Amino acid sequence: MNYDLCLHIDSKEPAILKLVLMNAANYIKALPGERFQLVVVANGPSAVQFHKSNEEFRAIAAPLQEQGLRIAICANALANSNMTRDDIWPGCDVVPAGLVEIVRLQREGFAYIKP
Repeated sequence: MNYDLCLHIDSKEPAILKLVLMNAANYIKALPGERFQLVVVANGPSAVQFHKSNEEFRAIAAPLQEQGLRIAICANALANSNMTRDDIWPGCDVVPAGLVEIVRLQREGFAYIKP
């Protein structure tokens, strides 16, 4: 069975990021011993939430990343927020376009959830 999952965030509301990270934590916890890929794709206004200055949520995300969570941030969203790769949390990937990344993941068999 394929447990690969894409979680999508496009909101700058902290409560939405908290929900996405808690969903990621619960997903990892619920699949002990299973092989899966888990990706959070951030685009639009959500890019600002992944700024290095957001230590509160970085502290939640870091252990999840150590357990395999991949965070992909849209380059277009970064540019629209006047941010660069150097401004975001360590370990995050930058993809050319968030929506294209979501489509790519879905074509690879990832389930898709947007809170």
